[in-house]
Amino acid sequence: MLPPVRWAVERTEIVAAWWRGLDAGQQEALTAALLLIQERGPALGRPLVDTLIGSRLPNLKELRVSAEGRRLRVLFAFDPRRVAVLLVGGDKTGAWRSWYQAAIPEAEALYAAHLADLKRKEQRP
Repeated sequence: MLPPVRWAVERTEIVAAWWRGLDAGQQEALTAALLLIQERGPALGRPLVDTLIGSRLPNLKELRVSAEGRRLRVLFAFDPRRVAVLLVGGDKTGAWRSWYQAAIPEAEALYAAHLADLKRKEQRP
């Protein structure tokens, strides 16, 4: 029997800073969801993960977690290495559409920078 595949997860500094501002219960709920991403990778779907509509990136997804009455969201994408890159996190409670209007362009820009960084690293001798 083959060992189970574990999908790597990386995060931007923006997500790391947002994470530090969450309380323990919110972090615990998100950790449980991230463990599922590590276990199932791109196959993880609704209701926990869904592809975003309105993004220029066909692989931009959102992790959807409810914790302590808050609607926490993390926008992420699997990069060419098949690593889940957590790009932007936030709480869309009470800001159902406006949160996405700000978060999607930010996530797209962060992902483009991430891909450019990967390309630079590949070109190093």
